[in-house]
Amino acid sequence: MHTPHINPENTRGIAKTVLMPGDPKRSAWIAKTFLDDPQLINDIRGVQGYTGFYKGCPVTVMASGMGIPSIGIYSYELYHFFGVENIIRVGSAGGIGNGVKLRDVLLAIGANTNSAYAQQYGVRGTVSATCSFELLEAAVSAAREMALPVKVGNFLSSDTFYDAQPDFLEQWAKIGTLCVEMEAAGLYYNAMEAGKRALAICTVSDLPFTHEGLSALERQETFSDMIRLALETAVRMDGNA
Repeated sequence: MHTPHINPENTRGIAKTVLMPGDPKRSAWIAKTFLDDPQLINDIRGVQGYTGFYKGCPVTVMASGMGIPSIGIYSYELYHFFGVENIIRVGSAGGIGNGVKLRDVLLAIGANTNSAYAQQYGVRGTVSATCSFELLEAAVSAAREMALPVKVGNFLSSDTFYDAQPDFLEQWAKIGTLCVEMEAAGLYYNAMEAGKRALAICTVSDLPFTHEGLSALERQETFSDMIRLALETAVRMDGNA
């Protein structure tokens, strides 16, 4: 089986649970740092995917690229053509919520969005982009066991990185949005349509309102907590994959 964007080049194939960072280089770093015996299984358009093992559990790490259209393509193909059951987005985000700080690990129970992606479903109303409760429950349980503080709430998945409205983020912050990123809503919509599971976990790498941000080294060290949380979640879901 192969698609225009995914062509597994290794007999190991794609696991039932996929960790999905945005950056292809981060996907290689995750695989080589955290997985046992990772093998490259996809490199079409430079979007690297690796399959290896974490605590004996098969896990694939594959990049999504930036934005809802990009993660929409990769997650759709993984769900519909490769038998993937769980996709966990692991990425960075800009913290905009009250009390959200640099290095915080955030879990998206839902994803607000300014994207028109859900219009394809033709429903008369607004489609709520929500995560899989099973994945969320597993992640919160794993975080408690790791003694890792997490915040759970709504993300904003924005189609615009540079928005023309100067108060754009302030308006979303007023209704309790934790952070802004660019992919979670597209992933959640695809999982809902496919009857599969999805969860977005992000680390706060910058604070748009105060212009604070982490260095490259700080991001790598901080992201390790998020990756371990995602992998521990994958282990908990292994029996349900």
